[in-house]
Amino acid sequence: MRRRTTIHDVAAAAGVSVATVSKAVNGRYGVAPATVQRVLAAVQDLGYESSLVASSMRARRTGVVGVLVADFEPFSAEVLKGVGAALRDSRLDLLAYSGSRAVSSDGWERRSLSRLSGTLVDGVIMVTPTVVNVTADVPVVAIDPHTGPADLPMVESDSFAGARHAVAYLVSLGHRRIGFVAGRPDLRSSMLREGGYRRALEDARIPFDPDLVGVGRYVEDIAREAATRLLRRPDRPTAVFAANDISALTVIRVAHEHGLSVPDDLSVVGFDDVPDASQSVPALTTVRQPMQRLGAEAVTMLLEFMGGGTPAATHLRLPTALVPRATTAPPRPD
Repeated sequence: MRRRTTIHDVAAAAGVSVATVSKAVNGRYGVAPATVQRVLAAVQDLGYESSLVASSMRARRTGVVGVLVADFEPFSAEVLKGVGAALRDSRLDLLAYSGSRAVSSDGWERRSLSRLSGTLVDGVIMVTPTVVNVTADVPVVAIDPHTGPADLPMVESDSFAGARHAVAYLVSLGHRRIGFVAGRPDLRSSMLREGGYRRALEDARIPFDPDLVGVGRYVEDIAREAATRLLRRPDRPTAVFAANDISALTVIRVAHEHGLSVPDDLSVVGFDDVPDASQSVPALTTVRQPMQRLGAEAVTMLLEFMGGGTPAATHLRLPTALVPRATTAPPRPD
């Protein structure tokens, strides 16, 4: 009688540990694609079919949804919460993959996507990707994508309307010199938020002044440089709208360093409503985008693709809402 093949036999044939075999056949993170292929070849050669994993492997399913993020900053963290909640009852696992070490190199997203979609995941959600034309072996949905053609199915917030509402609110308080700390120029969100800023000024018949715009790229250190330049101007703005909360909170810190009181000397509005926004002192007025819902809607769209269907809408835009708090007030009288 022929002895039944065991996982130890597979490990020996592939030249790896038993733990690596388990990870490979379960589609778990931490195994190089070449190693996975070697393990799967050994499984097929030896006829190893002793578990449910082998059945799922034959069906070419890993039971894992991957989320690719540039970094685990507040926006991505909130989106991940939404993804996790949406997957909770789906029997699918979540693999969060960060490219933070490689974001400065060209093509990191395509390389990461290739690494994930080869054998590790059944579908991928890309958060704030800088590429829109990708090829993958699995379905892909983007959240807050690049400014290029919207070739990927996507979910985003209404950045234009949110920014327009924020600046209109500052105008309603009496502000006329309103600065703007922009986000990443390569993202739709940043372009649309600048568009909303400009439209609100136009609505109020306030001339656009390019000297009142700085690029913060959604990053604290770069936003600090932009805020410092704006607040050192002899004709500094009386209010600043920042394209995300990280930049807005940075503007507040820079204002305090320059002896300015917020909101008495300077009003500040952000965008996102990350947890730190309501906990800052003073609490940040901001535009709330439904970050967790972005993740959940992306999961719904992705699962329909994974099931072989096509969602009714492949470009979903979610509404935003202004949340007035303590960092905004009418400007001081001249």
